[in-house]
Amino acid sequence: MKLEVFTKKDNKESLNTIIAKIRDYINYKNLEPQDKLPSERMLSEKFEVSRSSVREAIQKLEFYGILKSIPQSGTFVANIGKIAINGIIDDILRLGTSDFKSLVETRILIELKTVRLAATRRTEDDIINIKTALDAYAEKVQKGEDAVQEDLIFHLAIAKASGNSTINNLMLIITPEILTNFEKYHVCDKSENEGFDRVKEHTEVFDAIVAQDPQLAKQKMKEHFKALYEYCYSVQE
Repeated sequence: MKLEVFTKKDNKESLNTIIAKIRDYINYKNLEPQDKLPSERMLSEKFEVSRSSVREAIQKLEFYGILKSIPQSGTFVANIGKIAINGIIDDILRLGTSDFKSLVETRILIELKTVRLAATRRTEDDIINIKTALDAYAEKVQKGEDAVQEDLIFHLAIAKASGNSTINNLMLIITPEILTNFEKYHVCDKSENEGFDRVKEHTEVFDAIVAQDPQLAKQKMKEHFKALYEYCYSVQE
């Protein structure tokens, strides 16, 4: 599993432009709830952008409940009114890029709850997936290599083990931005000993999940995030 790093501009402006054009199209054509939009190909030609960009914009609008894609049928306006649609899209277009501190705070809040759920709900398959991620992380650390992606894959495996699809989706949303900020601030420029400390912390979290001890899992995750939390507040904006 490989995580891609997206830059802040990565098509954010062009993506917002396509979203605005979809909104304008819905308004211009006076589309009602459950009305069908043109195909991705037709929209890409109309907006003079790639189909993949149109698909990404549609997926984002689906996430916010504005559109609904049905396999083999097409994309439809969701069952909400135009005022709500325009209001939600305006909010989407106003969304700013999260700063590093906000991302770290959000991640910690989510993961302290997530690890408790994972310790309670994990399956044997989850244990295998988390252990695989842990081993990959430890191997990179032992080689003295950058292990940021392996670190986050470990945490995503825990999120999946929580059995809560919304939490899992939230982690997937903030992960690319965290990766970008980690590289920007060189968070993983750690000493060798500190790298091995991280492996020990990961292992303790894993062991608590295996033991199905939610309180211990939360405590170990909290200890694991202590250095990161302190670091993020040492970063000068």
